[in-house]
Amino acid sequence: MSDTPVKQQSTTAFYGQAVASFAVAMIATAVGIYNLQADAWVRAFLAVAVLYLVTSAFTLAKIIRDRQEAGQIISRVDQARLDKLLAEHDPFEKLG
Repeated sequence: MSDTPVKQQSTTAFYGQAVASFAVAMIATAVGIYNLQADAWVRAFLAVAVLYLVTSAFTLAKIIRDRQEAGQIISRVDQARLDKLLAEHDPFEKLG
């Protein structure tokens, strides 16, 4: 009676592309900061800022994913309660 959603998983190619894209972006940024014509403290500041940005992005992605999963769990519990009520309900009970 209730439809169990199929767990979505990324393909290996998509996962590999995402990892490769992240690696290329980090390497390109590191090379750019290293070759920047500026004082060492400016390059160090930019490197720390990039690392902070990356960790913040990972944290934000995890929080968004956790909220989405929690919402799915709550909706599944609500759906199970509704299914139970509908299964126990007898529409002809008061007629007899």
